[in-house]
Order: sequence, then C-alpha cells, then structure tokens
Amino acid sequence: MNIGIDGRAAKWYRGTGIGTYTYQLISNINNIDNINEYLLFLPQNTGLELNNNFSIKPIEESTNSNFWDEVNAPNILNNTDIDLYHVPQNGVGLTENINCLKTITLHDIIPLRMPETVSDRYLNIFNNQLPKIIENCDGIITVSEFSKDDIAREFNFPKDKIFVTYLGAEDIYKPLDKKSCKNFLKNKYNIDKNFLLYVGGYSPRKNIIGILEAFSLLDPKLRENLSVVITGKKGISYTIYMKRAEDLGIKNSVIFTDFIPLDHLPLFYNACEFLVYPSFYEGFGLPPLEAMACGTPVISSNVTSIPEICSGSALLVDPYNVDELSLSMSELLSDNKLRDSMIKSGLSNCLKYSWSNTAKDTIAAYKNIIKNK
Repeated sequence: MNIGIDGRAAKWYRGTGIGTYTYQLISNINNIDNINEYLLFLPQNTGLELNNNFSIKPIEESTNSNFWDEVNAPNILNNTDIDLYHVPQNGVGLTENINCLKTITLHDIIPLRMPETVSDRYLNIFNNQLPKIIENCDGIITVSEFSKDDIAREFNFPKDKIFVTYLGAEDIYKPLDKKSCKNFLKNKYNIDKNFLLYVGGYSPRKNIIGILEAFSLLDPKLRENLSVVITGKKGISYTIYMKRAEDLGIKNSVIFTDFIPLDHLPLFYNACEFLVYPSFYEGFGLPPLEAMACGTPVISSNVTSIPEICSGSALLVDPYNVDELSLSMSELLSDNKLRDSMIKSGLSNCLKYSWSNTAKDTIAAYKNIIKNK
C-alpha cells in the first residue's frame, strides 16, 4: 500500500487529544510497518525519526495562531501512486481534488451534539464542511464504538465502512514514587496539600463547575487538608470558574495551574488522590486511561464513550448529578479498600489499550478500505 497522511496536527496541535493522536499514530506505524510506503505532510522539527519507507513533504508554518484556520489550508496530492489519503484531524483540510481513496479520523461529533461548548469557527467547520467531507470519504476511522454509532446515525454512513481504532496512554504514564512526585509539585507549583485532579480543557462540556460544586459539598473535615487542582491552559471560561469557586467559599482550595508541560502530567497523576473527570460528552477520553496507567483511581461519567473505555475500572456517576459526584469523592477519600481495588483494576484495564494496537488497527482499516474500493 501507498498511504498519504496529513501529519500537521502532530506539530501544530501537540499536547491536545488530536495532536497526541496524530503524533502517536505516525510514530507507532513507523515502529511496526517497514513494508508499506507512506507520504507524510509534516512541518519541520516534529521530533519524529522515520524509517526509509516514509517520505516527507514539508509544510510551511505560518504565523496564524488559529489551528482550525491554518489546518484548513488545502492539501493537493499530485502523486497518483497514492492508494489512500488519511486526514486525522476530523477531516479538516480534506479537499475534493485528491485523486485517490480518502479516509478521515472523526474522533467525535461534539460540535453537533453540544454546539454551545465549541468555538464559532469550529462549529462552522462542522456545520458547513463536514457533511461534504464525509460524502467524499471511502471510509471513516473513529476511536470508540460509541462514536461509531453516533457518526453512523448522524450522517447515515454505512457502519461497515466505519473502523474503530482505540487510543492508548503514552509510555510516560506509569506508576512513580508518590512522595517524589508530591515534592516536585510542591517546589514547582506550590501544591502542598493532598489534592483531587482534573486534566483537560476549559470547555463547559468538561463540567469543571460540577467538580467545584461537588467538592464544596464534601464534609469540611475531608476538605480541610485537601485541594482541587485544575490543569490546562486557562481558557475563556477561567473567570467563570474562579468566580464560582469564590461563591462556593472554596477559592483558597482550588488551584488553576494553567498550561503544564507534557512531561509533568505523569507527576500530577501520581501525586493526586484521584482523577475526577465528569465530562458531559467524550468520543474517547484519554485522561482516565492515563490516570489508570499511573495507578491512580478515577471518577468519571456514566455517559457517552466513558463506560466503554473505563470498562468497570472507574467510579462512574451521572455528570448532571452533583450530589452523586460528591458522594463518590467522599467514598474514595474514605475507603482505602475501594481505592486499592480501583488501582488494581485500572492498571489491568489500561493494558488493553496501546498506541501500537492503534497503529495495527489503523493499518488494517487502510487495507480494508482499499480492498473494498
């Protein structure tokens, strides 16, 4: 097979779900496949060391700070030897003037399900461009059975042409010495209490308000020496979350770290009491898997893809029920046997997912799409 891959997100969007996916997909296909030929559209200095069966067509970077504007620049494939062209970032950038088979990775359809939680630019892409992009596809790759069903239902796309390739936690996520991690965070981030952790973006879809409200309902004795740490780049909702923490009387117990380097994330996972991730909607949801790989218990949602991915290894709650979320926090803080059981089952669960498997399943999807053209 001769496969073309739009790899721009591996550099331009690194540190986000789509950026991590693109980087790890390319890296792991490179690790396991030295037979098929690949043509990658990549910016300079991605950090990827590639084998001889990978060719690169360099993409110039511009000063445009909006990823979704930048990545929408059309790719024109003049290479008629390409069997299949793959756009990993929800199909954005796929044009009609490509004379080969085409596939996209459509991670989820959040803008169509919860339009109020995404930017106007991103929503416009989904409303005005995605239907045409999907019509132009010979197959779709997605990241969970939940997303497969959601996509098939929304776009009336044949299920036998939608391929599920689960994601995985990166190798940096593993159990580390908890005391050393706590000391690092105390010195670097001034976090000197035990803490509950949230990892992710600031979109209302992530339910940070729910985390704050549930924390405020905990018994004051439990909260006395406990903080909530909210990681991630401070988005436009930051002032809303800060104001809510003030109104709830927990301002001094909430730490907003802002952006943290990727290599610090395993330290946060290992140092925390547990991850709390009560998202309203996910296509996959990497943070619960990353936490489990670090030996950290997880509280998450009982909706969308989360039950499928967590597979009985997390405390799952109704994200719309703050009392239920708070009760689960209290149980996990008070019950060491429950905690130990969740650590064990979480470590076992995350072994089912790996980026190597993602790469294998993606290559199988490529073969299937080409075979059934």
